[in-house]
Parts: sequence; structure tokens; C-alpha cells
Amino acid sequence: MDSDLGGKTRYVVADAADLPPGQRKIVKIAGREIGIFNINGNFHALRNLCPHRGGPLCRGRLRPLVIASDVYRIAHQQEGEILKCPWHQWEFDIKTGRALCDETLRVRTYPVFLEGDKIVLYLAPRP
Repeated sequence: MDSDLGGKTRYVVADAADLPPGQRKIVKIAGREIGIFNINGNFHALRNLCPHRGGPLCRGRLRPLVIASDVYRIAHQQEGEILKCPWHQWEFDIKTGRALCDETLRVRTYPVFLEGDKIVLYLAPRP
């Protein structure tokens, strides 16, 4: 733990080798549970708390975004980038934290980076 990135605290959360593409890890830092996701070699971090009813969001199923161009014509986009809450099936884009059902509803995201062979998360101190 070091201080960096505009006053945010730096936490090393994993070795990159321990979190291959398509995998996740849930960590507890400063009283918060945060899910770290590796999507095609890019890391993303979300609060493990669904804004709908407080469910353990980051334990949900990963799936693609299903789109329909016409009746009986569906396609998939963003493979493995949509996270479905295990309690009530609300869906969120891992990269942005936005709910698919309501653009104004979001789950908190955090800056996370690959630094050398370590995955590093930055958290602002609580007010």
C-alpha cells in the first residue's frame, strides 16, 4: 500500500499471472469488497454491491450483450463484459459500471492497472 494517483492509496491486489483473461478476483480493501476482472488482458474493478438491492454483484454470471436487429435475429457483442447480479438479474457493463436497464444507474468503478507483473488498484480515502 502506497499513496499515489492524485491522493489515492495504491493497493497491490494480485499477480497478473493469477488472474488470466475471463477470470475475476474479489478482494476486501478498506472495508469494501471489490471485484477485479480481466477482460481480454484489460483489468477493471467494480464495487461488489449491486445498487438495486445490495446483492453481491461481482459473484454474478459474466455474459455477452445480446442485441436484436429484428424479430428472431439476435447477436452477441461485448463477450464476457456484462455482469448479471445473482440476486435479481440486473445487468451491468463491467467497463463503465452502467446498468443496462437504466443509464443513470451505476455501480462504482475503481482505477486498476497492470504495473509490471502486478495488478494495482487505487482507492480514494473515505470522507
